[in-house]
Amino acid sequence: MTDRDHLKKLIREVPDFPKPGILFYDITTLLKNGPGFHDVIDALKEHYHDSGVDTVVGIEARGFIFAPALAYALGAGFVPVRKPRKLPSDRVSVSYQLEYGTDSLEIHTDAISRGHSVLIVDDLLATGGTAAAVTKLVEQVGGKIAGTGFVVELTFLNGREKLAGYDVFSLLQYDK
Repeated sequence: MTDRDHLKKLIREVPDFPKPGILFYDITTLLKNGPGFHDVIDALKEHYHDSGVDTVVGIEARGFIFAPALAYALGAGFVPVRKPRKLPSDRVSVSYQLEYGTDSLEIHTDAISRGHSVLIVDDLLATGGTAAAVTKLVEQVGGKIAGTGFVVELTFLNGREKLAGYDVFSLLQYDK
C-alpha cells in the first residue's frame, strides 16, 4: 500500500454514471472525510511549496474546492475561472472542444498580474481539454504557468498529452 492508497479508499466508485459503461470516481466521499481532505491539501502543498506560486487558479466548479485551500496553504492568492457570464468585470474567454460540442471559460482581465507564477488546480484530469483551455486563458492575461495540479487523473484518457510542455502533477491515478 502506498502512502496515498488510503485516499483512493475514500473515493466512491459509481458504475454506469453518468451513462452505461462509465465508472465515475465520486470525490464527495473524500471531501466529507476531514483527515482525508486535509491529507489531499497537505500533499498538494508539499509538491508545490518551493515553486514560488503567486496565484492558484481554480476551475469551476470542483476546482473551487481545492484551489482556495491550497492557495491559503501556500500563502498565494486565488483566482476563479468561470463559465460564461458569471464574472462581473472585464474578462477574456476561451472556447474548447468537448466530446459533443464546445464549451467556454472566462477569467477577469485583471485577475493575474503580468509575469505572476500561476498554478492551475482542478479535481480531475480526464481528456485535458478544460485544463489546456485554462492555460491559454492564464497566458492571455499575462500569467506564467508554474504547473497544473489535480487530485485524480484518469491516465487511460491521456489528458497529459494536451498539457505537453507544462508540469502536470496528480495525486491519484486510475488506469481504467
